[in-house]
Amino acid sequence: MSTTVAAKVHSYVVDRFLFGKDGHRLQNDASFLEQSLIDSTGVLELVAFLEEQYGIKVDDDELVPENLDSVNRIAQFVERKQTAAKIA
Repeated sequence: MSTTVAAKVHSYVVDRFLFGKDGHRLQNDASFLEQSLIDSTGVLELVAFLEEQYGIKVDDDELVPENLDSVNRIAQFVERKQTAAKIA
């Protein structure tokens, strides 16, 4: 997994949803749902960030916790999408 993707996503989440506070406490494998960190509107904002930042398209059926519920899951998801785009 790319540490660059994880670092950018971590920074975005801290800035956008924690308002720059306690960023050191957000572990990359921590569940956003379990921490009540990101609500449904936040997920849409996060998806818009990912699509713009990484040039990917997140389909409706990909809006699941397995893809978007932690920094690490997001980084892995972005990398899968980018790899798939290169192969296609």
